[in-house]
Amino acid sequence: MSDIRTIIYHVDVNSAFLSWTAVDMLKKDPDGTDIRTIPSAICGDPERRHGIILAKSIPAKKYKVQTAETIASAMRKCPNLKLYPSDYGLYSKFSKEFINILEKYAPVVDQFSIDEAFCDMTGTGSLYGDPVAFARTLADEIRDTLGFTVNIGVSENRLLAKMASDFTKPDRVHTLFKDEIEEKMWKLPVRDLLFVGKSAASGLNDVGIKTIGDLAKADEGFLAARFGKAGVMMSRYANGEDDIGELTHEGKRKGYSHEMTLPADVTNEREAKLILMSLSESVAASLRRDNVEAGTVTVGITDCDFKKSSKQMRLLVPTNSTDRIVEATAQLFTELWEHQPIRLLKASVTTLSDADDAKQIDLFGMMDAGRTKALDDALDSIRGRYGHKAVLRASQVEGKSDRK
Repeated sequence: MSDIRTIIYHVDVNSAFLSWTAVDMLKKDPDGTDIRTIPSAICGDPERRHGIILAKSIPAKKYKVQTAETIASAMRKCPNLKLYPSDYGLYSKFSKEFINILEKYAPVVDQFSIDEAFCDMTGTGSLYGDPVAFARTLADEIRDTLGFTVNIGVSENRLLAKMASDFTKPDRVHTLFKDEIEEKMWKLPVRDLLFVGKSAASGLNDVGIKTIGDLAKADEGFLAARFGKAGVMMSRYANGEDDIGELTHEGKRKGYSHEMTLPADVTNEREAKLILMSLSESVAASLRRDNVEAGTVTVGITDCDFKKSSKQMRLLVPTNSTDRIVEATAQLFTELWEHQPIRLLKASVTTLSDADDAKQIDLFGMMDAGRTKALDDALDSIRGRYGHKAVLRASQVEGKSDRK
């Protein structure tokens, strides 16, 4: 068994939030416009133009509209950009259907975020044949069954599989095995390497490191002296070494998380908290979908120099309330952030319990908790029937995540 080649898929939904909204709109109106074919974007509040861009179409990308930039900035680039509201209940539904298809075929599925997952396909060749050909079959099934496309990266570790899935889009299968690194990866700009942000890329460029190949060949001691631990990590990534970890059967789910790698470093607290609010709402919707509550909330930050930091909070009472999780992540961010440029933000929850279990209740928060649950249940129900635009939370309209 030891000579069996490890095969990892990274399956990534193309423009997930926008694609899922497009599929839902076409189900309701088959003769309507497919918003994937026009300059369009998903954002927090299109009517008041508050918040950030969460996903954009390929035509919008041609105007250089970027994920995580403000709506105002995107509209300056593309005045005819069509804006549509986010709907996390809808996204959770499609995400679950997406993962269900992967679990039909993959012995191990590790959902990395709401719209991407790693699949360990090692040893499945006797069942499905050539792993690259089967990746195409899998992508076709997702498209034909659910109505949206995915990219699949195929490799022997998670880092390279994820890099491969980011090659030409949409609806493509790419390989990036270690013997293909020099041909396919080293010629790319160093900025294209996973987790290398704008600031890190600029620092590398300043010392003559322009491509991933330059970085791979650079002396690791020099990189460590110049960039610290981040230099060593970047060197190893450039050489295809993976520290993301192996996929394992974990049994019962231990937590939920959603993260966003930002196209440009974020240095503004308000923008960071708007992103965290979006991530938190996605996590909370997933908790309610599975009828569980979380007792611990964690915020993670990866800065422009690869430094990772996190802070967690143990809640007095487990919750799946969007408002409570948003408030917790906002507080944690304020306590954690040291005003360094942010490359990645992550919101996660752990210490799960069944939502129907009896639990200790904060006497003073009892009535508020009841109202919050009723609000979340009502919003999930209304959004499930009529879409997110039918009703918005006050936090989405007034920027509640900024309040401290």
